Amino acid sequence: MDTSYPREERPPPKRGPPPAAPAPRDHLVWAIFNTLYMNFCCLGFVALAFAVKARDRKVSGDVEAARHFSSKARCYNALATAGSVVLPLLLGALIVTGVIHLSKLAQESAGFFTYQFSGSDDEDQ
Repeated sequence: MDTSYPREERPPPKRGPPPAAPAPRDHLVWAIFNTLYMNFCCLGFVALAFAVKARDRKVSGDVEAARHFSSKARCYNALATAGSVVLPLLLGALIVTGVIHLSKLAQESAGFFTYQFSGSDDEDQ
């Protein structure tokens, strides 16, 4: 076995500090939107409070607390948005089904009353 070919010596990789994790998002714009436009059960206001706390912690350098408050702000924002979108859709669906049911009931009632009052005169004889 011939091992006379030159080998490339690779230096070991340099180990430095680990890459910095990106700063957590504070979801402040989403919280302001939920607070102003779709404030379902004050969840938008709660989300705004946690978003402001997350931004304060991020500015002060406490990344773990900022990540914790950011997670809570995201959760409350999602709940406020879902509640504000789903509940009106559910209410609209209930109104539509109620109108359909009442129209069918009114048609059946009108048919019943026209049958009772417009009977033949054979019963009077």
